[in-house]
Amino acid sequence: MTRIPLPASIEDAPAAARPLLEGVKAQLGLVPNLFRITANSPAALGGYLELNGALAKGELPAATRERIALAVAQRNGCDYCLSAHSYIGKNMAKLDDAEIAANRRGGSSDPKADAAVRFAVSLVEARGSVTDAEVKAVKLAGYNDAQIVEIVAHVALNTLTNYLNEAFGTPIDFPVVSADAA
Repeated sequence: MTRIPLPASIEDAPAAARPLLEGVKAQLGLVPNLFRITANSPAALGGYLELNGALAKGELPAATRERIALAVAQRNGCDYCLSAHSYIGKNMAKLDDAEIAANRRGGSSDPKADAAVRFAVSLVEARGSVTDAEVKAVKLAGYNDAQIVEIVAHVALNTLTNYLNEAFGTPIDFPVVSADAA
């Protein structure tokens, strides 16, 4: 049971959130529970969708974005996001099971992606206060300044969804993956 209302349908969501949810449905073919629970605040839902959309047009490849999402969800203990991003990572970003497991452990079998994932984990663990050496390491792996800013933004975006799902007990509507199984 959720701690705040989970609109059963788009029509049950606040009026200002309905067009946003319709957009999600048009893009994904359905409205996952994360979006429905966030719809309690049309402003929060709109902000999430805007940042997510902007970052999707950024320089980081989809596979790297999913790797970061998996690592952040694991560190934050969010089973909802682990379940969603394991599904998306496998079916859309074409990550194999070994890579998903590596991402959840805070790394990657791809050397460049490994640097991004490790940097993302450092950001979570240090609450943003990474060292000069950590920034230098991600630069040495081949990431430019824009991509490094995007890594930070993806950590923030994923932390937002982790916190929303954990705070409100969002029911998982993907094949279930547990943070305990890393």
